[in-house]
Amino acid sequence: MGVTLEHADAKLATAPVFAIAGAMGALLLAVSGRYGFFGDELYFLAAGRHLAWGYADQPPLLPLLARLLDTGSPVVLRLPATLATAAGVVFAALIARELGGGRKAQVLTAGAFAVCTQLLGTGHYLATSTIDPFLWTVILWLIVRWIRTRDDNLLLWVGGVTGLALNTKFLIGAFWVIAVVALLAIGPRDLLKRPKLWAGAGIAAVMVAPTLIWQAANGWPQLEMGQAISAEVASIWGGRLLYLPSALLLAGLPVGALLVGYGLWRLLRSDRWHAYRFLGWTTVGLILLFFAVNGRPYYITGMLPLCWAVAAVELESGRASRWWRWLATWPVYLLSLLVLLPGALPIWPQSWLADQDLPRPVFSSAEIGWPEFTDSVAATYRTLPPGTAIVTRFYWNSAALDHYGGGRLPEPSSGSRGYWTLTSPPDTADAVLYIGEPQEVLKQYFAEVRPLGRTGGAQDEPMWLATGRTRPWSEVWPAFRNLGL
Repeated sequence: MGVTLEHADAKLATAPVFAIAGAMGALLLAVSGRYGFFGDELYFLAAGRHLAWGYADQPPLLPLLARLLDTGSPVVLRLPATLATAAGVVFAALIARELGGGRKAQVLTAGAFAVCTQLLGTGHYLATSTIDPFLWTVILWLIVRWIRTRDDNLLLWVGGVTGLALNTKFLIGAFWVIAVVALLAIGPRDLLKRPKLWAGAGIAAVMVAPTLIWQAANGWPQLEMGQAISAEVASIWGGRLLYLPSALLLAGLPVGALLVGYGLWRLLRSDRWHAYRFLGWTTVGLILLFFAVNGRPYYITGMLPLCWAVAAVELESGRASRWWRWLATWPVYLLSLLVLLPGALPIWPQSWLADQDLPRPVFSSAEIGWPEFTDSVAATYRTLPPGTAIVTRFYWNSAALDHYGGGRLPEPSSGSRGYWTLTSPPDTADAVLYIGEPQEVLKQYFAEVRPLGRTGGAQDEPMWLATGRTRPWSEVWPAFRNLGL
């Protein structure tokens, strides 16, 4: 028998929820062409031109999307991100509705989604960190709806969406492992007895099987990638010390962070949410897991809509303390959005980025200067002997040269991240134009390495000419492999 809560059969607050979703989508669409391709987007485009069932650093879905949308326009490439972020607003509100929330709770949840630092900022570009949280939100809505209705057909959809998530990022696997443990511990255990849940698991398994086979055939590079990310988080994000503060900041201050904390607390403590409590403990388990392995703080983003929805329903019903109900007011939401925008989206003209006194969008430095970078490399390449190969230390650089090189440059290679499996220098290339800080492998396998100047501009990198290769590329190329930064 399903769970009955107040307003459980209420309709979706269509007008305000779709207004928020539409405004968010329109904002993202308006700024999506302001600068240029983000470095990872250029990589997805390059990977899409080398389609495979898997890559060293990710499953195949985003390279496939990039291949389908490879028109040369950032606006077109970012349409899936724009649509997913806007649709996420609606599904977050639907979670609130399934939890018994009326119009106010649904609108508060939709608003929290719209002013979330992580979701708004990454919604600007195509990335696994954009698509994956949206798919988690859909999965949570399906689970919460099943708890209320006991419609087992929903579990088949859960399996299908889980399969999509697994082909975007493998993180959803951690969700299901912890969720099953929580279900066994506190219930509702009858969910695990439903044949269609396991049929849905079979659907997900079939969908993810090709990329798992690819991983197995290539020595499970995703495991090594996880270790590289852990090391990066320790050095760049401040590691475990700043994990929780960073996660709360990315949830959105003050609205998102406070609602997440309150919603999770009520989910774990209140008898009202007993049927959904396993999802609260799943959230706690994921936080502890990602903390333990030095995961990126945004990995938990997919669980935020559930916590926002619980908090919004509690606020709507008057259960929250009076002293902080001011949080769920439109002036606070709008103020949060206004504070967030300059650092999250490219609202400034590109020419303003030179002014260091203005707040710069977080990812702006990785969206500008790629055509000029390519022009500089091409000018240098014209002075080199024919047949010289191009190798870059960082995968963004090879991806940019591949995209903007046009017929002026040979296909570049890089040992960085998953680019290592895409291309390698031809056997006939005895000289290499190397871009980036030189790796030790250059001195190890080339007789001479001399500087050629720098590319200059926003993507300034040193250039080197390595000549006199001493070993065949079959021996040399594996030494360039580096899944770290």
